[in-house]
Amino acid sequence: MPLTVLINAGPWLPVPPPGYGGIEAVLATLVPELRRRGVRVVLCTVGDSALEVEHRHHSFPEGQFRRLAAPYGQVVGVTHAHMATVVRALREHPEVDLVHDHLEVVGPSVLGALGGGGPPVLQTLHWDLGKHPEFYRGFDGGGRVFFNGVSEAQLRTAPAELRAQSLGAVHLGVDLAAHRPRADKGETFVVLGRFTPFKGQDVAARVCKELGLPLVMAGPVAGVPGPEQLFDALRDPASPLHGYADVRYYLDAVRPFEDGERIRWVGTVAGADKDALVGRARAVLMPISWDEPGATAAVEALACGTPVIAMRRGALPELIEHGVTGFLADDEAELASLLPRAGELDPAACRRVAERRFSAAAMAEAYLRLYEEVLARAGSRRGWPRPPSRPADGEASRGRRPGRRTRPG
Repeated sequence: MPLTVLINAGPWLPVPPPGYGGIEAVLATLVPELRRRGVRVVLCTVGDSALEVEHRHHSFPEGQFRRLAAPYGQVVGVTHAHMATVVRALREHPEVDLVHDHLEVVGPSVLGALGGGGPPVLQTLHWDLGKHPEFYRGFDGGGRVFFNGVSEAQLRTAPAELRAQSLGAVHLGVDLAAHRPRADKGETFVVLGRFTPFKGQDVAARVCKELGLPLVMAGPVAGVPGPEQLFDALRDPASPLHGYADVRYYLDAVRPFEDGERIRWVGTVAGADKDALVGRARAVLMPISWDEPGATAAVEALACGTPVIAMRRGALPELIEHGVTGFLADDEAELASLLPRAGELDPAACRRVAERRFSAAAMAEAYLRLYEEVLARAGSRRGWPRPPSRPADGEASRGRRPGRRTRPG
């Protein structure tokens, strides 16, 4: 009988996400592959998640992503309320063998505090490890909490204390069947992701404006899914959006380049619409000003047979083969010089690389190996004190309650 894993997706977006959603999109790809391999999944998420799992738990009926850009004092309680639900789910599911956590800092903090009173933990690091140096330098998982990165470049930035508790990197994967490759490319360039200075939408807009190239920017601004909703909200002088840094970035640094035709923000794009947008694009642009840890947008683009033109930072040199599946630049001037060369890149080569390196199956197999390593390092799978099971609260259960577990089938 299979392994049982509690996966903590966090409180920000449903799984799968309606459009934008990096971590949640990864989990929507990973979980079905794990379940196909016999793993039973308890998912801690938000109430509007639709992913099929054995059991679901939530604190919030819908994703709290819009609150993520709010000042710290207004949003700090969200993650702690969610983690209270995670701990409650562990009490209700004593069959859980391992927690796979995806909630930045608060996840390992709370799970580590359980000590021997909780199962072993693997936390996947999806973010910039320079953001919380005090935490990562001081955290001790006690041989129960371990980490993995989403690129080797990301782990090289980790402090020694974190690297000592890390088990390696697993590149992000995508559902290849959900991304149809297209050989017939248009002339439009695309930027994907939430609007924030380090994603570089302003750089993409400025370069495309100067070169006379069409650009579509897709993604939310401060959790707001599109232009109509944003400007409706901003008509209210009391709207807290006026004080959000990402809103100011969009209004001050990006919007001046928009003309409604060749340079435009279209909001969040999802599903088949997103697949078509990326598949028809001349290239996906990633003019980032930070060390991107995992680069979901790059992997999705390759799966659509679309090359990536990006800054040579973070995970991108591990993902993009310069001159084959994209181009890498060291500065804005070099990036601009590479855009007119996008037609030199073969869409079929991009898809082949995605099939070989970035499939959902490859990602799932890599995580199964890490799960086994975590369990081996932490000792017996049943080595943590399992409290008596309590009745489910009715909001979370699906399917039969599993019994005792052995290795994945």
